[in-house]
This record gives sequence, structure tokens and C-alpha cells, in this order.
Amino acid sequence: MEFYRRVESKCSAAQLQALITLEQLPSLCASIDTLLEQRGEEGQIYCVWGAFEVTRQKIRDGVRFTLPGCINALAWTITANPDHIVIHCTINRAEHDQDFIESIEQFVEDWRTGLAEALNPGQ
Repeated sequence: MEFYRRVESKCSAAQLQALITLEQLPSLCASIDTLLEQRGEEGQIYCVWGAFEVTRQKIRDGVRFTLPGCINALAWTITANPDHIVIHCTINRAEHDQDFIESIEQFVEDWRTGLAEALNPGQ
């Protein structure tokens, strides 16, 4: 399954990569409560689904995060386009129970809200 959101903002890939670090996850996404541990570009977060290992990777035009131990192989990318940011989240199943789908929808929306506030303060 795939989930998308857009943030209207002119932000370069370099700015986005500098902003979205492991340390900043809790301040950028309300679904991520705490960064429990960090080892370079890997660490452990506590989020809406519990505690998970997380990895961060710079990619063309943005960043990708994965939860390698997640049974659903949850991953999300945040990329810069000329006039907007795209948040794209995936899991490894074509169908899932409605409560879990709603929690992912909220996760992606929390990213949209947090990035909009960080990139467009006061708007």
C-alpha cells in the first residue's frame, strides 16, 4: 500500500536533507514520540506503533527512512520538487486492517503538518 501527502513549499533537496535528521524526527512528526538511541544514520524511535529500529538515507532530492524490523516493512521518503515537498509512505501489503491504515494515514498527515510548520513558519 502507498500513502502520499504534499507540502506546498519551495525547498531545495539540500535544505530538506539538513532539516530532516534523526534528531529532528520527534519535532517534525507528532506520531514519533522520541528518538531513543542514535548511531550515525541509524537509531531507535518510539512511535505510534511502539519502539522500532530506524535508518535514514540521503537519496536524490531528499531522504528515505526505513523501519527494518517492522513486519510491514514500513518506509517513507520525503523529497523536494520545484514547488512542493512529497511525502510517500509504503508498506509491503496490498491490504490491511482499517485501524492500521488509519494510523498510517495519520502518520503521513503528521509529517505533512510538521513539515509545513517547519518550512513555512507563521502560515
